[in-house]
This record gives sequence, structure tokens and C-alpha cells, in this order.
Amino acid sequence: MATTDLVASLLDRAAADQDSPVALPESTYRLQFHKGFTFRAAAAAISYLADLGVTHLYASPYLKARAGSTHGYDITDHRVLNPEIGGERDYAAMTDALHQHGLGQVLDMVPNHMGVAGNDNVWWNDVLENGLASPYAVFFDIDWYSSLKAELREKVLLPVLGETYGTVLHAGQLRLDYAHGAFSIYYFTHRFPVSPDSYARVLEHRLPDLEKTLGADSTPFVDYQSIVTAIRHLPPRGEPDPARRAERLREKEVIKRRLAALAETCAEVRDFLDENVKVFNGTPGDSHSFDRLDELLNDQAYRLSFWRVAADEINYRRFFDVNELAALNMERPEVFAQTHQLVFQLVREGKIDGLRIDHPDGLYDPKQYLDRLQEQYTLERARAAFDALPANDATWDDLDAPLLEEIRRRRQDGDVGLQRPMYVVVEKILGRAEPLPDDWPVHGTTGYEFLNSLNGLFVDASHVASTTKTYHAFTGMDPAFRPYVYDKKRLIMQVSLSSELQMLSHQLNRLSEKDRAARDFTFNSLRHALREVIACFPVYRSYVRDGEVQTRDRLYVQTAVLQARRRNPAVSAALFDYVRDMLLLKSADTTAEEFQAEQRRFVSKFQQVTSPVMAKGVEDTAFYVYNRLVSLNEVGGEPDQFGVAPAAFHRANLERQSHWPRSMTTTATHDTKRGEDVRARLNVLSELPGEWRKAIVRWGRMNKRHLVVMEDVVAPDRNEEYLIYQTLVGAWPSAGMTSESLPEFRRRIQEYVQKALHEAKIHTSWINPNPAYDDAVRTFVERILDEKYGMRFQGDLATFVQRVAPFGYLNSLSQVVLKIAAPGMPDTYQGTDLWDFSLVDPDNRRPVDYAARHAMLKDLQARSSGDGPHDDLARELTRHVEAGRIKLYVTHRALLCRRQHPGLFSEGEYHAADAQGSRADNVIAFVRRAGGISALVAAPRLVTRLGSAMPLGEDAWQDTLVPVSGPARRFRDAFSGAILTADERDGQAWFRAADLFARFPVALLVSQD
Repeated sequence: MATTDLVASLLDRAAADQDSPVALPESTYRLQFHKGFTFRAAAAAISYLADLGVTHLYASPYLKARAGSTHGYDITDHRVLNPEIGGERDYAAMTDALHQHGLGQVLDMVPNHMGVAGNDNVWWNDVLENGLASPYAVFFDIDWYSSLKAELREKVLLPVLGETYGTVLHAGQLRLDYAHGAFSIYYFTHRFPVSPDSYARVLEHRLPDLEKTLGADSTPFVDYQSIVTAIRHLPPRGEPDPARRAERLREKEVIKRRLAALAETCAEVRDFLDENVKVFNGTPGDSHSFDRLDELLNDQAYRLSFWRVAADEINYRRFFDVNELAALNMERPEVFAQTHQLVFQLVREGKIDGLRIDHPDGLYDPKQYLDRLQEQYTLERARAAFDALPANDATWDDLDAPLLEEIRRRRQDGDVGLQRPMYVVVEKILGRAEPLPDDWPVHGTTGYEFLNSLNGLFVDASHVASTTKTYHAFTGMDPAFRPYVYDKKRLIMQVSLSSELQMLSHQLNRLSEKDRAARDFTFNSLRHALREVIACFPVYRSYVRDGEVQTRDRLYVQTAVLQARRRNPAVSAALFDYVRDMLLLKSADTTAEEFQAEQRRFVSKFQQVTSPVMAKGVEDTAFYVYNRLVSLNEVGGEPDQFGVAPAAFHRANLERQSHWPRSMTTTATHDTKRGEDVRARLNVLSELPGEWRKAIVRWGRMNKRHLVVMEDVVAPDRNEEYLIYQTLVGAWPSAGMTSESLPEFRRRIQEYVQKALHEAKIHTSWINPNPAYDDAVRTFVERILDEKYGMRFQGDLATFVQRVAPFGYLNSLSQVVLKIAAPGMPDTYQGTDLWDFSLVDPDNRRPVDYAARHAMLKDLQARSSGDGPHDDLARELTRHVEAGRIKLYVTHRALLCRRQHPGLFSEGEYHAADAQGSRADNVIAFVRRAGGISALVAAPRLVTRLGSAMPLGEDAWQDTLVPVSGPARRFRDAFSGAILTADERDGQAWFRAADLFARFPVALLVSQD
């Protein structure tokens, strides 16, 4: 067969494989892997997930990560599985279990960065040893040349020391070590390789003594001198010639082997090396004894420094401000190939069906990366088809390049089947009214915009004024949210991401020096303008690429510059205009290609900075400062948007159904600030502002005696106290508190509050902790949750929780059914199939008992089998809501319905069903239709107005009617099992809400015509 024919045949076979039942998920269940939850543990839980009704396992990262990692985002080697989670055999057993139960798998992929702490990352260690000569020097986003400090030129700054460099050095905490032909520097457990071309400093020290011991003509001494000579002839780290760099990499290993062999066979040489190492390590108390070690360290491709230096001088891009996570140059083809080798091998083997892409906004060019993913996926499916062919003369090496060329040609020509062949969702945080770029070859986002839209349905917008008044009266805080966003983004650029702003400013300054009209702008003025524009940037980032500026990106830049100019009336408008023109790729006096290329690089780097500033300034700072109603302070949320109208919710669903029908929908993730049931309960406070106001006033008076008075402040302050009370209301155990459970609950709250204080950065922070203040707040929490001193408060708190919790349960059940039935692909985060009152990580990563859940589910399945109504089960579940079985039941029955009708909820039509009657505002409903099947979904909202925490029947719903569009009239309810028939009035079919919610508090009806 001719190559062109074979290429076409393989692509056809690859396209056919995409029709697999597991190619596109209908629903997922997220599992968090770590050494405490392994592949074996996951394999044991697969049967539960299958019975629950999901179609895909959604796995957290499980490639090799830093030892002890609890989350997997600090990957140290993309090419192997994490041995702490399990080996290939355990992994195969898990994937076999998935396939046996008909389930697929979506994997969380981390392309932006790698973990570089400790000694696990081979690529990073090679960079530290060889600097620019390392083949991996281009893998990491390191600014080797642009630092304003000449001492950092061609070096990597490593801010890992607990104290200043001189203090650590003179204390003897930096230790030279020799082992197996190589020298290393140790700082406690951290090991840093010594550059081989600096070995001579150690080897030549006291050389006459070794000559005297061995003899000048002895073979060991001649070999020793030969090794030193070889070191002297090593090409330098900055050698530009690739052949010479290769020579260096080859010869340094030869030198290590020769030195190791000599030291092992000649005791005198080994003793000599040990003595030299001892001399270099100095003597604490004698600062000059460390001169040699200091000189050796100065010869390295890295510079060890105090960890606080990172904010100002670190010269490698990080994941946000985490020094231990170094960013990758994923835009380079060789980096993409190396980091995705194993993942696509698993794709080819049919073990992975889709990917969730972590933090795409950190990438230099997200679209380029996503295009490569889809191209590589098709290539791997073609490879699988090739491997299945009978033996022939063609080899894969002959087909690889022409296949990739043909894939790209077909995609460019608009071949629909090759645009998004692999299921991919991106962790993209969208701003208010910000669309996902429609040219990205993905199926949608990970669902934060849905989470916030859904959550807002259960916030009573009519009480915004009274809720705001209460917050301001108790705390004295500014009731407006936007000023906090601006202030905290500026703070982040000052204390956490100063180095990123510094390097960006340096790039812009170089551009201005090449522009006659801008050369008089000073570095400081450019830095100030950039800081202000970034602080005012309305979204996480823009996506200017290939020299083209989209309309949306132009609007974002212009908006940011306009706001920055208004906030800085004393700064020259020409300065902001210049920044705007550079960001919009407007030409300067010069049109030289070199200038334009540098300008494009500046814009791309700018785009990589705005995202972490937004994330750190808003999600990780402002959200812990603005505490009006913390159920709104969620990733991607807008805390100043108090409630979402049903019409807005329907519009968002229609938009998703039209453009991103397989986008993930979620109510909890590993990154959410609090559990979905905590938010659902706290939303009730918006319905009861008067009762909430009275409660916190009482609690403030009760606990005043527990406040800790310090020199100039009271700990906690009023805003922090307000957050603590909301947290306690939201997280108080659904089954009540016992003397046995109180200590563990107290510990969880103390740990959460400590994290919240550090994130808020008011009285203490991660960078500049205030131990006295931290201890004072911890003491406050301990006292109010003490079995003796806090009993009065706890009793009052428990009474208040009993008042709001039942309505919170109903909010949660409504969220579950709306999430599963709305357009998109619903995800269930581990453990949230029962009531989950977890807080922010690591609290939401506590162990989950899947065996107990499975036993509970099997009982529910047995009691809900058959065609008739399940009245006894419904009564039992609605009378004992606090046990959580009702949430498991709703989750299971809705997922099962979705799995039994593939495409109905993921691709089907969406029609809002606006209720009428006296309780119309208290029900949210919609219809899904596909292939002759209709489904009506209805759920209560703002239920405190109904007078009952379990609003069933006519007393609660009175004359309220819910319309159903389409021809179907006879439906079966997935929860109660009852058959309901719609009434016809004036050509419109209606259900009485009293009938929909006669037996069960939420409804999911599927047509039976």
C-alpha cells in the first residue's frame, strides 16, 4: 500500500476509534491519589463508582511527584508513574477494573510546571550542575541574562535557605560532600550538585601533599593529575557550540567514573579527598575558614539565597509564588514530547480517554499547546491502528511525519472529526461575562463558572442591603468588594511576585530604549505603569498570539489602561498610552523584525504574569478579607454579585448547551474554598438576615472574654471573628457534636483559620508570619470550642445550626439534581456523595470510606428497584435527611438516569420552564429533549419562605404550576418512581408543583410516551 493510502487508512481507523462508548464522558467522579490512596485502593472502589452511575474516573495527577506529595501537582518526572501510588502492575489492575465495569478515565495533566524541591527532579539537577550547557536548560523558564544583578547572570537563584547566606555558611549548615566520583553541596536534606569544571578547586587543594604521599611518578598520582587536566579542558557552561556542549556532557561523566575508580582503588586518594572536603567545610566561629567553600559556591550555575529573596530577585518563572514549582517552556516541541511521552502511551493503550489541563493560563501559548494535544492524540490513535495491522513493509518511523502533516492539513481545512477528537477540559477561570476562547480545541472548562451560577440561585438577592449592613456594622469593613481586588493585586506584586514584575519591567525598558518617542521613560516609571495596568486587568489574562490581537483582548487591555490612568491622575497619560500600544502590538518608530519579535515576547510574558497576580490577589487574598457572605467567595466567583436570577441561570445553561455541551459542571473540586454543603448551608443566611444579625451580636458578646488583647490589636479582629462564626455555622457536623468529635472538629477549625489569616495577609502571612498573633487566634478558637469554657456559645451555635441546616440540606439536594441534569458533564468530587462539610484543602482531602458508601448504595438500589413508586423509601429518606443517605440516593438516581439516556443531558435541547403561581420564585425548572425523549427537572430554592424545611405537597406549593414543553405528557419520576401525567391548559402542558414534590423534595421526570 502506498504511503499516502496507508496514512489515509490509519486516520480513518483513528476516527472510528473515537466512537468508543468511553470516548466522551457523561459523568465523572474525582479521586485524589497519594500514598494513602493508591491504585489498589482505587481499583477496589471502581465497582462502587460503576454502581453509583458515573461513566468515567477523573484522576488527580499520578505521575511521579515529590516524595510525600498529597496532591500530585509537584511532578518531578513525567515519564514514570508515581511509585508511592503504585507500579505498573497496580495501575494495570485499576485500568482493567475500569474496563470490566465499562468505565473510562480522565487524567489531570500538569503541563505548566514541575516540582524542583528536594533531590527528585533529574532535569532540574542537571540544570543546576551544568547551567546553560544542560540539555534541560531550555526546558525551564529561566531568565539567564536579564537580571538587574550582574551576579545572577547565567545563574539560577535558589531561595532555599532559612536564614541569610552568610549566616547559614558560617554556621556550617552548607556542607561539601564527596561520593562516587561526584561532589555535592548539602543543606540539611537538600542536595545541590557541584559543577564538574569546579572540581579542580577541591582536587588541587594541598596537591603537593598528595604528591609527597604517592610519589610524583606513581600511577595513582599521574592518573590524579590527568583527571585534573581533563577538568581544566572541559568546555565552559556557557559554551554556545552544540558540539562542545555535548563534549562537556560526555566528558564530565568520564571524569566522574575515573575519579570514582581511583578513589575506590587507592585509599590514599580517598583519604586525601575526605580531608580536603573537611577543610572546605570550615569551622563554625572562624569565618575565614569558609572562604574556600564560598569561592566554590560562587563557581556554580546557581546561587543559594535566603528564601525571602524570592519575591524580588528569583529569575525562574514559578507556579504563582511557589518557589518549589518551576515553570516549563511547554511551547518548545522537545519539552512537549518529553513531558507527554507516558501519557500518550497510555492513550494509545486505551487506558486514558481524556485530559483535564491544569492552569493553561500559565502557558506561553495555550492554543498552541491544546492544538498539539489534539494532533498528538490522533497520531497515537493512528499508531494504535498501525500496530494492529498485519505485518507489512512500512515502519512507524516512515509514517510519523507524513501522518502529522496530514493531520494538520485536515484540521486546517476544517475536518470536524479532527478538531477535538480527544476529550479535553481546561482549568480556565473565566471572569464575569468572559467567554472561553472559541478557537481552543477543547470541550470546555472544569466548571467554576457553572458552580458560581448555580450557587447564586440559592442566595436571596432581596436581602443584599440588610446583609451588607450587618457585615459593615459588625466589622467596620468597606462593603464594596472591587477596592479590595485592586489593593490586593498591588500587594501581591509587592510582596510575592515582585521579581516577575521586575523582569517584565526590564523587558519593557529595553523596548523603550529602542523607541525614540519612549526612550525618556524611566525604568521606575515603566514599572509603576505596568503594576497599575496589571492591578486593573479585568480578567486572568489575554491571548494575543502570532502577532494578532483579538477584539476581546483589545477590550481587556484598553479597559485596564483606562482604569489605571484614572487611578493615577498625577502620572503622565503618555506613559499609559505607551504601555497600551506595546500590549496591543502597535508599531513603534522602528518596524525591524528584531524589535517586533521582542515586543511579542514581552506581550506573551505579560500575559503569563497577569494570571498569577489575579489568582493570588483575588482567590488567595481578597477572598479571605471580604467576608460579607463567604459562600460567594469561591474560585471564579464574584462576591459582590449577591444572588443569581433564574433567567440568568437559564441563559448561562443555554450558552453552554450551544457552545460547550460537554464542559465540566461541578459543585466541588480539590481547590474550592469550602465544601458544597458548607456553601449550601451558608446561603441560607441570606434568607434569614435578621436572625443572622441577632446571632452574631450574641456570639460577639459571649466570646468577648475570649479575645486576646495584644499590644496594639485584639486577636482575632472583628472581620476575622465574622469569618470564624460563618465557618462554624457552615461546618458544624450534620449529626451534631459529641465530646468525642469535638477535639477533631476544633483542630480542623484552628487549621482552617490559621490558613485564612495567612492568606488574608492583614496581621500575619506565609511570607512574614506573626507567631504571637497566630497563637492568639488559635487560642480564641480553642476557648470558644472548649468543652468547659465554650459550652454556652456552642449550645447557642448548635441551636442556630439546627434552624438553618435543614434548609441547607434541601439547597444541596437541589444543587445535585440541577448539576447532573444541566448542559455539561457533571463531576462528583470524592466524598461529596454524602454530606460533606469540608473546608479548603487539605481538609477536603480526608479519607473517604468507599466500602461503607457501597454498602449503603446497594441497600438503596434494592429498595428502589421495580417499576412502582418507592413511597416507603421516600418517606424514610425525607424524615432522616441528616444521615446523608438522601444525597447519595439523589446522586445515584440522577447519574443512573443520565447514563441510561446518553446524549439527552449532554447534547439535548434545553428549555427553561418558568413556573407560575404564588410559589413560582421558589422553584427552578427546565426541560431537556433529545431523540424523542424528554426530561423535566425541578428543584426548590429560597425555601425558608415556604415555611418548611421539607416542602412536600399542596400546603407548601399551593397553586404553583411548572410548564413542560414538547409532546410528552406521561413521565416517570427517577426519585419517587411515581408516574405523573401533565395537565393540558390552553395548549400548554403543566404539572402542579404539589404533585412534582408530593413524595420527594426534588424531581427528575423522564417521558414514558
